Amino acid sequence: MGSLPIDDEHAPLYSVGQVAGMLDVQQAFLRRLDEYGVVRPQRSTGGQRRYSRREIDRVQYVVRLADEGMTLTAIRRVLELEQEVRHLRRQIEAARLRIATLEAGTDEPEAVTGPRPAGRRVHRLRPGGNDGDYGGGEPSRR
Repeated sequence: MGSLPIDDEHAPLYSVGQVAGMLDVQQAFLRRLDEYGVVRPQRSTGGQRRYSRREIDRVQYVVRLADEGMTLTAIRRVLELEQEVRHLRRQIEAARLRIATLEAGTDEPEAVTGPRPAGRRVHRLRPGGNDGDYGGGEPSRR
């Protein structure tokens, strides 16, 4: 028997009303999170927002940050910076592996670390970054 959609943390199963009820927030707050690009749920074929368990976790995190007094603009920036830190950590891991490979005198990372787990990618170092416009007013969530 295959896995069910409910087993997939990325499956968009929950409506705005369901998520608002679960998290005790206003539906308008959830819509505003989407407008501000803080949490962007998937859309049904009819255009309605549908949240996955993963997106609900993110909304919970955003609610905690908002309860601490952060604006949605600041929260969006925090989320962007956290994503950038994760990316940079992967780059550092890839660079360390490459250095170890070069020091070992081989082009094969497996000679230094052993076989890579299936599905794991080694990221190449690339310059990058993004600037965004973070202006705008802030909504009430409750």
